[in-house]
Amino acid sequence: MSPLAFSTLACPDWSWHELLDHARRYGYDGVEVRLLQREVDLLKVPEFRSPERARRRSELRDAGLCVCGLASSVRFDHADAADRRRQLDIGRAYVDLALELGAPFVRVFGDTLPANADDATRRSAVGQIADGLNQLGSCAAAAGVQILLETHGDFFDSRLVAETMRQVASPAAGVLWDTHHPWRFCSEPLDETLERLQPWLRHTHWKDSIVRPEPKQHAQGDEAARQAHDLMSGHRHADYVLFGGGEFPAAECMRLLVAAGYDGWHSYEWEKAWHPEIEDPEIALPLFPAKIRWLEQWARSHVPAPDSSATCGGDVLR
Repeated sequence: MSPLAFSTLACPDWSWHELLDHARRYGYDGVEVRLLQREVDLLKVPEFRSPERARRRSELRDAGLCVCGLASSVRFDHADAADRRRQLDIGRAYVDLALELGAPFVRVFGDTLPANADDATRRSAVGQIADGLNQLGSCAAAAGVQILLETHGDFFDSRLVAETMRQVASPAAGVLWDTHHPWRFCSEPLDETLERLQPWLRHTHWKDSIVRPEPKQHAQGDEAARQAHDLMSGHRHADYVLFGGGEFPAAECMRLLVAAGYDGWHSYEWEKAWHPEIEDPEIALPLFPAKIRWLEQWARSHVPAPDSSATCGGDVLR
């Protein structure tokens, strides 16, 4: 069975030790660290200062857990070359942190392309994002860490992700498939998304949503959305619901992944930090392990045995 994690977006107020305690009790194998106690710049988190990192890794080992990845805010869509160099410096610092925590990857963004750009400008923007992935990938490869581009922002579109990745030579660069986003925001069939991303697929995010006729108004949520947009200009609103309670075709997605031979992490990204109106982590997080494991067992009984040459590392929850 694939290992399970959750993003710390789900629990923005938990301390490090609360995080480990809950992850163990809820049946997870690891955590994906996006923030800690609302600090999204992990390089500023006191618990992750260089002298503390060996202690954190020891605590993870004692808890029977691991950090499956670090979700940075690094993005390569800045028009200014100096800004892109700063992003690379931040990315390299995240690689060092990942190495010391034993985390196998650092998540990064392509984020957005210039609005209304002509073909030449668009190709140039895609090229600079690929260049950023190549440069950071070269650094990461030496540390045994992967750099994963997430399907987020304009990169909800898996065609754009594939176009970018075809220009990336670094073997340390791969793709994080947020299974919800291309389906919800680009109306992509799941099988087409997976076919495009499979050569680079290294990690998955899971969530569920519905479409409300009238989106709920929530002042605190509006402020959180602004904070998210400041970090990721491609951030987009969705009406998230508890996993299995919405419209996302999770069974089909799992069946496709099992058939493709995917055996990497399934990470639950419950975005409480950006959507304070949704249920608390104590409600959302305990539900995911049993549901996703049942789905995986169901999928394995409904597809032929995976091809050993695969390259990617009643009602059934739709």
